[in-house]
Amino acid sequence: MRIGLITGEYPPLQGGVGAYTDVLARVFAERGHQAFIFSEPRAQQQHENIPLAQHSGWGLSTIPAIRQWIASNDLDIVNLQFQTAAFNMSPMIHFLPHFINKPFVTTFHDLRFPYLFPKAGKLRDWIVMHLAKASNGVIVTNYEDYEKVSYLPCVDVIPIGSNILADRTSEYDRTAWREKAGAAQDDFLLAYFGFINHSKGVDILLQALAELNQSTIKLVLIGGRTGTADPTNATYAASIDTLIENLNLSDKISWTGFVDDVEVSAYLRAADTIVLPFRDGASYRRGSLMAAIQHGCAIITTQPSHEDSPFSDDTMYLVAPDNSTELANAIQSLCKNALLRTQLQAGVTQLKQLFDWQSITEKYETLFERLIGEYSA
Repeated sequence: MRIGLITGEYPPLQGGVGAYTDVLARVFAERGHQAFIFSEPRAQQQHENIPLAQHSGWGLSTIPAIRQWIASNDLDIVNLQFQTAAFNMSPMIHFLPHFINKPFVTTFHDLRFPYLFPKAGKLRDWIVMHLAKASNGVIVTNYEDYEKVSYLPCVDVIPIGSNILADRTSEYDRTAWREKAGAAQDDFLLAYFGFINHSKGVDILLQALAELNQSTIKLVLIGGRTGTADPTNATYAASIDTLIENLNLSDKISWTGFVDDVEVSAYLRAADTIVLPFRDGASYRRGSLMAAIQHGCAIITTQPSHEDSPFSDDTMYLVAPDNSTELANAIQSLCKNALLRTQLQAGVTQLKQLFDWQSITEKYETLFERLIGEYSA
């Protein structure tokens, strides 16, 4: 198949959707397909065999540019990698399927509704659902979003895989990486991975750390602070800086800043426990959680909101969202109980196969082949 992937962010831009699209295109190519990327001017081609086309802005002028890109590359199918905060928040992207003369699939990395203008009200809900209805096929990354679009004729749940693959190829000095993270040999090192976003509960993690008030418990915040796509992250990150100062936590916390995949992997392996206190619960949509699973980490996270979730007390230490005291107790439990950490690591390893990139890509292929067949019939 000749597959076109449209994404509002792409490396070196920082963001999970761009990284996901890059891995997906690479696996498509490995499986014998030809992948083509359409993104914005700051994107850069990552692979010699995966061409990148660029266009400035996501307004009306984007439509003829995308149509020309489809025609010149003789694409069989077009896949929009959609995230609410991407595409410069342009409303035009929600109407793109109407102008495309090929099977059009939208992968919704989230079904949050965008800010359009003050008091937009129901229009915010309508515009995202319009994109879903106008698409020939819809892919959602989690069961919470599936429930909102399950009535559509062609919908599939395909979980995301980890954009950060465990690096086992080079020599690894765990002690050295712990020192880089600000942890001494006898310290208990917590790690948080991901952008500083309100939905991820970093403020709750900081409050839990303050409640514990133990000098030997350290925290490393891995990755860039705000990313490229979501402008609201910067405001929340500034509030986190203030909270760290107010809680007198500066000596317990280190920031890595944006680092490459190998370094992210090294920090994850150096930590004793990964803490991801999502406000909306553990979910397939969270790339940082997928990375922790891929690395076989002991994980503390929040209870999933969907009853069919595979995340359980056998695989993760689950706590209630927005509860710093419960989170502090969980951290203390794992700090004192090395056997429990080992048991959680063994349990989470069993989840890896659910988020394998080959399995993910096979599901894409099945859906794409179905839609191409229906379109040409």
